[in-house]
Amino acid sequence: MKKVVCILTGIIFISLLAACGKEKEIFKTEEESVSAPESVTKSEYKSQYPYDSVFPQHEPYGKGVGALPGRVVWVYDTDSVRWTGEDFWWRPENFDESAVQDMVDDSIVALGGKETARESWEELFQAHNKDRGKDNTEYKAGEKIAIKANINGSGVFDDDTSGETQLSYTNSVLLKALLLSLVEEAGAVPSDITVYDVSRLFPDYMVRMCTEGSLEGIHFVDRRNGVADEAAPIDWSYEFSGAVNYLPTCVTEAEYLINLANLKGHSYGITLCGKNHFGSFINGNVMRPPEGANLHQFLTKNERNTYSPLTDLTANEMLGGKTVLYLLDALICAPSEGASITEETARWRQMPFDGNYTSSIFVSQDPVAIDSVGADFLINEPAVTENNGVLKGNPNVENYLHEDALAGQAPSGTVYYNGNGEKVENLGVHEHWNNSVEKMYSRNLGKTEGIELVRIMKKR
Repeated sequence: MKKVVCILTGIIFISLLAACGKEKEIFKTEEESVSAPESVTKSEYKSQYPYDSVFPQHEPYGKGVGALPGRVVWVYDTDSVRWTGEDFWWRPENFDESAVQDMVDDSIVALGGKETARESWEELFQAHNKDRGKDNTEYKAGEKIAIKANINGSGVFDDDTSGETQLSYTNSVLLKALLLSLVEEAGAVPSDITVYDVSRLFPDYMVRMCTEGSLEGIHFVDRRNGVADEAAPIDWSYEFSGAVNYLPTCVTEAEYLINLANLKGHSYGITLCGKNHFGSFINGNVMRPPEGANLHQFLTKNERNTYSPLTDLTANEMLGGKTVLYLLDALICAPSEGASITEETARWRQMPFDGNYTSSIFVSQDPVAIDSVGADFLINEPAVTENNGVLKGNPNVENYLHEDALAGQAPSGTVYYNGNGEKVENLGVHEHWNNSVEKMYSRNLGKTEGIELVRIMKKR
């Protein structure tokens, strides 16, 4: 396990900007490290850049959760993506498996705050179990883990399992790296791990590469073999008509869940960890369960202070309540779920990408914090907003984040429950960065509450 070589957080990042005046100077090679000048403190720093987001600026809403509350780790490695823009983006050879593996392991180290991925996985499980009030705070081999992937672009219209589409879905190389980290570092038994999306179909090549060698025995569950647990219907906190929705048995039988979502726009605005669970329930509509559940009415409202089913899914004790890790796949990003990924739309223009692929992953134990960071990146990216008219200039897409962070007293007036009759008080913390250049949050600036964005930057 390679040590994390360059973590830029708080004043380290902003002092480099102030001292150098050049964005490229914030990056270091693997052999170099950075430190903040002793003469500069967080309290002394005053940004030279104004707030420039469409989202209204405000103090942190809610309270951070996780081993290190409110922490979101962002790993950016330009070596991870090799795609030339030709053929399909998703082909495994378009990505450097070694670089992606390091990104996953380094992100876990930084998120848990320990020296190794093994120690940090242990810390993450312990923190999660402590928050759940469990007496046994350690992960034990034999406990089942369900991973919710976002396979929305595969098998969306038919039963094709080739994966041959320009639409977006979970990156197979990233999924494999996550599975290897779970097995080799966290000590999970492959046969106890299930990767699922009960509304779509997993590509055959993805299943093969993620069940070979030390990963033999890992299960995949999609709409063909997903089994509804009729003892586990989803109870919404707001009354509306729609099909009864059941959680799949791979979720209800699991002790832990990992939410592996995509960083991308959506025809309704954004789709991150919150909306990833639209593929976590079964009803009479096999191809499009969310439509059977009548959920799209809440996403198309384009209003603030309204009920959000995404908050209910995050609050549900079987879904958000079991989630030990949230991960955003941002290796290559799409403007929306229905847009083809092309070299033009996949090359982002905001700092630090400057015309390169996003080549990033984000991890957190705070579902609200990670989606808040994702929303900031998306709404400030021209390659996304110029190809997504719903997202461009639209602050209402963050409605669910306000509902999440203020769930105990939600702006809509909705009383949210955890699916087991218990009222929800806190799901995580929500705020926006100080500006699109520095990308700093409250904890980076020395405050005791809010988001902390930790950066591991490798630009070569």
